[in-house]
Amino acid sequence: MSIFSIATSGLSAASLRVNVAASNIANVNTTGPLPASGGSGTPAGSGIAPTFPAAYVPLRVDQVSQSGGSTPGGTVATVSTVSPSFTAQSDPSAPFANQDGLVAAPNVDLANEFAQLATAKYSFIANAKVIQAYAETQDALLDIKT
Repeated sequence: MSIFSIATSGLSAASLRVNVAASNIANVNTTGPLPASGGSGTPAGSGIAPTFPAAYVPLRVDQVSQSGGSTPGGTVATVSTVSPSFTAQSDPSAPFANQDGLVAAPNVDLANEFAQLATAKYSFIANAKVIQAYAETQDALLDIKT
């Protein structure tokens, strides 16, 4: 794997990390009904009551080095859901609150999300510097005069 493709895989992973963190931060207050204990998607006793969308399911980025295969190098980032995806939060005024006044709130740790943004920022800067150095080296090699 070339230096350029290794650095671009790091840029892609940083971009994915920013997108996931931004989505989690934007939806931190997107609550929904608590899942029913019976396994159905509707709250207990909802007979003909309207159905409400589920709470936002927060995501996380898992990043590992790409060390296998015929051309090792670079990184691979995948997105998965946070487990547990929600916490019970008191909001008796919500139309979908259960009999105890609880709703499902996304399990988002804002401090962690801002740390993910900082990680992505510095990863992006480092990989961009690698690409810049690679380009300058290529220019210098092609600019050799005899």
